[in-house]
Amino acid sequence: KLVLDDGAVKSVSDQGRSLLPIGVVSVWGEFQRGDLVSCVDSAGRERARGLINYSCEEARALAGKGSADIESVLGYRGEEELIHRDNLVGG
Repeated sequence: KLVLDDGAVKSVSDQGRSLLPIGVVSVWGEFQRGDLVSCVDSAGRERARGLINYSCEEARALAGKGSADIESVLGYRGEEELIHRDNLVGG
């Protein structure tokens, strides 16, 4: 699961936007690219679920970083979003 900051919770669950790495506070569990992951708020309440664009290791490295930093962090140019809004459902 991904723990989101308050801004990301509002953006994802209230406004239906994509989840960007900068809004992720921490990453829990093991998953691969394309897996369904739970997005929770700071209290642990599920706010959304979606198909993630990165593995758990990559998501941990990207958590809290801006989308512009993805290439320098991972060594390749990936998706701007951890979860694109088309692959995300509010909780």
